[in-house]
Amino acid sequence: RRGKDIARVSLIFDNRTKDGRRPIPYSKSDTFMLSRYLRKDGSYWYEADYKEIDKTEVVRLLRDFGINPDNLLIIMHQGMIEEFGAISPQQRLLMVEEAVGFRDYREKILSSESDLKGLVSEEGSLGQLMENANQTIEYWKQIYDRYLEKKNLVDHRRLLESELLWSQEAKLTKSLQSIQDKLSGKRRNLEDLKGQQQKAGDESSALHQKLQDKQVELRKLYGALVRAERERAKDEGAKAAMEAIRGDIEDLLKSVDDSQLSLDQKKMAHLRELTGFSAGKVKREAEEAERRKGELDREISSLQSELGGVEDSIKKVMDDYISQKVRFEVLAYRIKVTESEIRELERSEREVNEELAQLKPQLEKAGERMVTERQPYEVSEELKLVSAQLQKLQDVPEEAERIYKDYTGNIEGLRTKLKELQENKKSILKELEERKRVWKEAIQKLIDETTPVYQRILASVGATGMVRLDEGDSIEDAGLLLLVGFKGSDVSVLDPYTQSGGERSVALMAFILSLQSRIISPIRALDEFDIHMDPKNREAIFQMILSQARARAQSQHLVITPSILTVIDRAANVITVQSNHGATEVSQLVRKSR
Repeated sequence: RRGKDIARVSLIFDNRTKDGRRPIPYSKSDTFMLSRYLRKDGSYWYEADYKEIDKTEVVRLLRDFGINPDNLLIIMHQGMIEEFGAISPQQRLLMVEEAVGFRDYREKILSSESDLKGLVSEEGSLGQLMENANQTIEYWKQIYDRYLEKKNLVDHRRLLESELLWSQEAKLTKSLQSIQDKLSGKRRNLEDLKGQQQKAGDESSALHQKLQDKQVELRKLYGALVRAERERAKDEGAKAAMEAIRGDIEDLLKSVDDSQLSLDQKKMAHLRELTGFSAGKVKREAEEAERRKGELDREISSLQSELGGVEDSIKKVMDDYISQKVRFEVLAYRIKVTESEIRELERSEREVNEELAQLKPQLEKAGERMVTERQPYEVSEELKLVSAQLQKLQDVPEEAERIYKDYTGNIEGLRTKLKELQENKKSILKELEERKRVWKEAIQKLIDETTPVYQRILASVGATGMVRLDEGDSIEDAGLLLLVGFKGSDVSVLDPYTQSGGERSVALMAFILSLQSRIISPIRALDEFDIHMDPKNREAIFQMILSQARARAQSQHLVITPSILTVIDRAANVITVQSNHGATEVSQLVRKSR
């Protein structure tokens, strides 16, 4: 389209339903047209069924049909036959796999290897994580063990605190009971003392009254004794006086008799009568005085005896009175002491009740009553020991248990994940081996099928050869080796240094033609593949190309050559392009009917 502003190249694909689906699912037409438009200024674009698309979509669409313009087995561009001969066996194998539709085998293997590498890498990472986690968990296990020790000590301290409270309560209760028992005893003792004091007071009063009575009696006896003593003294005086008077009278009578006084008889008689009467009277009175004295002596003796008895009685009563008075005072003192003791016990009772009342809220928090035989000081000593042990563990964080369990859970998760990874790795390894086996069998089968064709084509030009798979260490190292020998020489690996350019072109074309039955692309193109061939080999190769084209009429073959065609097939559409005096002439070879 020289002189035009725009040109178009279109590929028409058969999009009829096959096996229940269309090759291009989103197109409902039986044909699908893919076009490239080129402007004079060099800009271009692509269309699919007259809708503009980008090159990426074009590549994807072509690949869906098995066409890769960059694959030399499908589109052999101008001058690329030498390039094809120089590529590595690995690249050659890749092109063959893509051309015959084995790309999925490789991709699946590579995908499995990638998955395997990912798993191995992840396994290594997990292993490192496991190692780090094990070190970390070992550290936190030590912390967790200390935390458990701390927790047990805290629980033990809580029990000890509860035990201490209940021990204090038991001690206070026991003390209270003891105080109350003592109070009861003291109160009973006080009542008894008061009763004894009352009795002692009553007895003291009675003895005091009795003593007063005895003292009155004693005074009376003393009065009687004094009276009797006085009367006795009086009688003794009277007696003595009478005795003196009697003596005087007797002396007087004797004097009268001795003096012989001249008195008449009458007067004398009267004198004698008078003195006799007086003497008799004095005698009688003396006798009476003596009698009374005797009676008074007896009375005095009796009174003295009575006085002794009363004095003894008074002494006894006084002793009893003093004893009862002392006893009364002693009892009063004991009562005072007992009342003081009762007050002290009541004060102690109040103090204990107050302490129990203060303990009550703590006891309610402490829970059920704890029976303990230990004294508070014993519990307190153990509590101090536990508190000292806890002091050493104060650096243990409260979240140690959560962190340890988190790490334990994490490491268990890592172990589970590692186990799953290993299972997946095992599964992928098994799957990889299976995919490699399938790939290898498919490649080997392809080689087995193409080698005879390859050898037959080479034989037509007097050469021999074979196709061999070099597995390498991995699928990426695997390559396809072409071996060829010309003019009876031993076969050797096809390379740019051993064979001539024409020999390489023949061997490569033989290999390409041997693959035609397996290439899935509906179009194949060869551009100037024969520039290094001699006429004989060129003719032979053209014969084989035409033969392949006839055998595969469903595929389209585009062959471009600068050489003169010596072999023509009536089914072939031959277009010639010539430069005539600077102008390009395009013509089509018209087939004559027979």
